Amino acid sequence: MVRHASLFSQLIAFFDRNKFKKLVMEHQAEKFSKGFQSWNQFVSMLFCQVAQAKSLREISGGLACCLGKLRHLGISEAPSKSTLSYANKKRPWQMFQDLFYETLDFCRKASPGKHKFKFKNKLLSLDSTTISLCLSLFPWAEFRRTKGAVKLHLLLDHDG
Repeated sequence: MVRHASLFSQLIAFFDRNKFKKLVMEHQAEKFSKGFQSWNQFVSMLFCQVAQAKSLREISGGLACCLGKLRHLGISEAPSKSTLSYANKKRPWQMFQDLFYETLDFCRKASPGKHKFKFKNKLLSLDSTTISLCLSLFPWAEFRRTKGAVKLHLLLDHDG
């Protein structure tokens, strides 16, 4: 029994493998695949999002550095860059879209009335960030003498 599971394995445990297999069969995602399963691709792409990887090299390298722990995620070995590239190109993206909407429905059904506290007013988050721009292309965006930028303010509504 694993007492201290990694955050990534807890995130993976959130997804139902039986529903995932059903979606794979429905979309025929593994019709011509040889060895590299859709689950491996899903775990790799989820790792890409969580680790904020920018390239296939970062994904395969990041997964390869923790080879002993991959078994707990349902993967036997880390995928190579070319295998991941081919899978991303050839597999139907609609399967992952359906997985997203099923997970979203599950979260929405689990959330109403389950909170221990409620806010009187609507909960909103305000965030601001600076987006760097090239001054030679955008002379109107002078931020400093040598830098150009635009300030972005974002208001996020937490109702879903």
